[in-house]
Amino acid sequence: MSKHPVLPLLLGALAAFAVPARAQWVTQTLQLRPGWNAVFLHVDAAHASLDQLVGAGAPVLTPIEEIWRWNPNPATHQFVQSPQQPVDTGSQWSSWRRSGGGPATLDRLTANTAYLVHSTADYAWELKGQPVLPHYRWSTSGLNFFGFPTVPTGAPSFEDFLAEVPSLQFSEIFQYPGGEFGANNPRRVFALRTTPVRRGEAFWIRAGEVYNHYFGPFEITAAGSGRVALGESLSSFSFRVRNQTAAALTVALELVASEAPPAGQPAIAGVPPLLVRGALDTVDLTYGVAALPLNTPQTWMLAPRGEPGSEVEIVLGLDRAAITANVGELLAAVLRLTDSRGHSRVDLPVSAQPESRAGLWVGAAAVTAVGQYLKTYQRGTGDSPVLDAEGKYIVTEVDTSMQPVPASHAFPLRLIVHNPASGPATLLQRVYYGFNAVSNAVIANQESVLARNLLGEARRLSVAHLPWSAANPGWAFSGGLDHGAVLSATVATPFNDQAANPFLHTYHPDHDNLNASFRNELPQGSESYTVVREITLDVKTPAGDFHSRVAAGSKLKGEYREVIRLAGLARGGNAFDTRQFEVRGVFELTRIAEIPTLTRAP
Repeated sequence: MSKHPVLPLLLGALAAFAVPARAQWVTQTLQLRPGWNAVFLHVDAAHASLDQLVGAGAPVLTPIEEIWRWNPNPATHQFVQSPQQPVDTGSQWSSWRRSGGGPATLDRLTANTAYLVHSTADYAWELKGQPVLPHYRWSTSGLNFFGFPTVPTGAPSFEDFLAEVPSLQFSEIFQYPGGEFGANNPRRVFALRTTPVRRGEAFWIRAGEVYNHYFGPFEITAAGSGRVALGESLSSFSFRVRNQTAAALTVALELVASEAPPAGQPAIAGVPPLLVRGALDTVDLTYGVAALPLNTPQTWMLAPRGEPGSEVEIVLGLDRAAITANVGELLAAVLRLTDSRGHSRVDLPVSAQPESRAGLWVGAAAVTAVGQYLKTYQRGTGDSPVLDAEGKYIVTEVDTSMQPVPASHAFPLRLIVHNPASGPATLLQRVYYGFNAVSNAVIANQESVLARNLLGEARRLSVAHLPWSAANPGWAFSGGLDHGAVLSATVATPFNDQAANPFLHTYHPDHDNLNASFRNELPQGSESYTVVREITLDVKTPAGDFHSRVAAGSKLKGEYREVIRLAGLARGGNAFDTRQFEVRGVFELTRIAEIPTLTRAP
């Protein structure tokens, strides 16, 4: 297999896997009592070590003396009789101690994990981290040590929370009430009606042969870890929400601002402008769209479990055209899902970065209207045309109005544009995309820039309607590509350009621009004309449908305008006979590479 696949570069397919890890922040508060406490983390706090969070290097002195993490192994039978007291040797625990007592085997706190924490006093432990999608590998061969993603306040009782899974109501549940280990710590929970399922508290649960996948009234399935990292190039994502109850359920989705990042973490410049995909319009086959502003929930009514409508796919998009932050800055927030029963809360992180418009853009214009050039002549007796003193017909009017082109006959004009990180874009007749001598991907105006041994993996793109030249310098636009930009370029083809002027036929004596002896060049307008094309791209803001708005980062659309002037014979002084034509249409450009530099041959 080739080491330099160009096609994935052209398609930009690999960009989705190169998203940098950026965090959104939520504080999980854990109420600790003196002695041993069982906690379950719904946030990932691995950005800092335990020494930095609660140990000698922490900014605030805490009463936390020890932290033990439970490392389950679903392949083995675990704790068939009772929960295990954490020990260093021969167990499935790793530990951190403030004052030594053996080598530390635990350094970071991760989400969806249960811990035993020893505190010397009552303490509200505020742990800032990145929220993650709930996940736990349930074991039927022994005890499970985990917590449920319930609401932070007003938590339901075990009886209410497990009402949909009666098998779990009769399972063995153990909790830690605080204090030192003993016959009553951990203790079995019998009062299910009055014992709350507190968010952040871990419980030992054994349910025999019953496999559990009930972690609340609704279940979320999403690709990967559930972290929505859109980076600079991705613009949409989806997940599914399924009703796990026997009654109708309303699920609410709310966008909430991220908390301030911890010290040493990237600053957050703002909130990603998110969109919710609506219903499909069967007339124009576009999806509706609704904004998802901060603190304004969107809701979905789900039918009872197992019935049609009990599951919904939620598709969210990033409105890149609405981003005002600078390239390189971080946008971050939290997606919060809750249910109408008031049982569960699930947080998902979402982040994005403003993308640069730099790179190679390829597309086409479609000419949909053409300016006429229709003359009206003066008529005399018998409707015959009237001649002037030189024997020419007298023109009374020239109709240059724009007339539409039938949709089936819209004329295509290919466009190749390179847009730098700053400065004006360049319109190109051809471009080369491949690798240079040191195997770096480059965009070049000449093949000589590319490594000869890698030419088989390079690509050349060209445009037939623009004039060819050996140097291929391109034509500078008046500005850079961006939403709302209006940029123009002048493409001039001299009357004597044998390689590109459409009026010249080098081997035809009537159109070679030479005199009868083929020795002297004829003046402009004798057999050929100078062609000057003023090409304007008027980039419009995206259309209102979902796809158009989320694709705004990689696609640019707008109005195409062109004025074509033909210059002929001199009329005296510096004036020439000229004729002007206009065309109108639409264009669409897609970015196929993000390389900001156009390498020019020396």
